[in-house]
Amino acid sequence: MFRSKDGIGKANNPRIRKYSFRNIRHDFKMSWEVYLLAIPILLYFIVFNYIPMAGILMAFENYSPKKGFFHSAWVGLKHFRDFFGSYYFERLIGNTFAISGLSILFAFPAPIILALMLNEIVTKWFKKTVQTMSYLPYFVSVVVICGLIKSFCDTNGVITNFVVALGTARRNLLSDPALFRPIYIVSDIWSGIGFGSIIYLAALSSVDQELYEAAVLDGAGRWMQTWHVTLPGISSTIIIMLIMRMGSIFSVGFEKIILLYNPLTYETADVISSFTYRKGLIENNYGYSTAVGLFNSVVNFVMLLISNWIARRFSETSLF
Repeated sequence: MFRSKDGIGKANNPRIRKYSFRNIRHDFKMSWEVYLLAIPILLYFIVFNYIPMAGILMAFENYSPKKGFFHSAWVGLKHFRDFFGSYYFERLIGNTFAISGLSILFAFPAPIILALMLNEIVTKWFKKTVQTMSYLPYFVSVVVICGLIKSFCDTNGVITNFVVALGTARRNLLSDPALFRPIYIVSDIWSGIGFGSIIYLAALSSVDQELYEAAVLDGAGRWMQTWHVTLPGISSTIIIMLIMRMGSIFSVGFEKIILLYNPLTYETADVISSFTYRKGLIENNYGYSTAVGLFNSVVNFVMLLISNWIARRFSETSLF
């Protein structure tokens, strides 16, 4: 324990506690408007993030809404054992990793590439037009986007007609398990590439322009400038975004999966979040679905810690 000159521990020193309380009270008096604005944010996290954590108890119970948390039958780790030993476990893990991996491989770099391309455009009106057109899909409801995808990939849809013209058989593309993941990833890129590029465009604006001038004097072309100046200048932003993406590797957007998949494509489309939805809300097996969801959250948390450790180990950037 740290001690002050008079031998009294700082943590137990009443004068220090009184001084700290006085500082907090003074700061609140001077900036009470800021504290007032923070109240809705605190309430949001308390109501929607912390209070629902009590529902974790359902993972260890045969939960019944009629009996509630404290009167439902306690089953311990039964739901976890049932899930790990089920036929669906390997399929769900494989599909979740496959879709998340493809998303990281293709969808994650897409906004970076778009931002680099927009940064090279000199004509302002053309740049703004491209930005606006790329932003628009993000603000369209997922339900509407999935409706468009279903319509385009239907037996007589626009995309289906194009594929048939290339020599393939006419069919509903979303009923083919082999095509579900490509359709999902391509549509994911289309809907999120514009909005995702905003962060990288902001990072590009902070790159020192003198570095480009020095690179030109050294004879570097546009590609060499991008590789040795631009990318290192936004590398910290890329690493932070990648860490956050790795922390949600098991959280594949179930809304889009549920709206697009069907029993014919379960073998490649069914992921942990969609399985949790079916077990919990359709089959009313609340305890089992909560156990699966808890497992999902724990794996995401572990992946976040691992990716953050790797980033801190090999670079100077990390979340914590």
